[in-house]
Amino acid sequence: MTPNMNLCQLIDQFGNDDACRQSLEHLRWPDGPACPACGSNATKIANRFQYDCDACHYQFSVMAGTIFHDSHLPLWKWYLCTYLLCESRKGMSANQLKRTLGVSYKTAWYLCHRIRAAMKEAEGHKLTGTVEIDETYIGGKTTNQERWKKKTPVIGIRERGGHLHFIASHNLNQAKLYDIIARNVDKTVDVIMTDDSSLYNSIEMTQYRGKHKSVNHSKKEYVRGDVFTNTVESAFSLLKRGIVGTWHKVSVKHLPAYLQEMTWRFNNRKNPYLFRDTILKLIASGNLEYKELTRAA
Repeated sequence: MTPNMNLCQLIDQFGNDDACRQSLEHLRWPDGPACPACGSNATKIANRFQYDCDACHYQFSVMAGTIFHDSHLPLWKWYLCTYLLCESRKGMSANQLKRTLGVSYKTAWYLCHRIRAAMKEAEGHKLTGTVEIDETYIGGKTTNQERWKKKTPVIGIRERGGHLHFIASHNLNQAKLYDIIARNVDKTVDVIMTDDSSLYNSIEMTQYRGKHKSVNHSKKEYVRGDVFTNTVESAFSLLKRGIVGTWHKVSVKHLPAYLQEMTWRFNNRKNPYLFRDTILKLIASGNLEYKELTRAA
């Protein structure tokens, strides 16, 4: 696939299902088709988009066992939707994709969530170097204390010059915050920078003694030399512009999926093969059923 592909190149290369299917075959089986049942080599069946295993004679297509399996949506629409989600810095709403792809709202919404599910990054990627940590609260503007308590905390952890993690956490307290930090920040971190919130004053945080620095926002101190949280706050700003300007409303249940999409796109912002790598994630993902998405939280 072309690096830094633009929309015109995408349409030129993948404007029909045959081209999309050929690219899936190349990405999934760079060394030739392999049977998903036993792993043996397979032979293409004449005049069909299927293969026959040379050993167990299991017949399959390139979409078998992937997120594309049993999808009635043309592959080129999958490709176009994936590209638009990859290239839209603040995301794209299901309503916009409904109009762009010429599908129903239900189809567009379901399609977006299946792609977001595939965008989930592997657990265990711990950040190091200079790390900024901050929290924000998602749920709309309000001065009502009771409504404010119902907002969902989102922890942002950003490695300067590196990766970003967004983690939603209900009923956030010192213990939960430290657990999030321990799971996402390596013990070899050079320095952790936060604001003066009491959330960061737990006994457990003393393990980072000498590495934990903070700015006092309550006294309007935002920068002290190289100590600041502006980098992670800029990532929060992008997230909030996505919620307010693109998605308009995000449910508590599906908030983690939107955070996955935002961080996947952000962490691959310099990757010239972002679209290709996202298609690879789709190939590796199993199907996500509609009833699972709509099940009551």
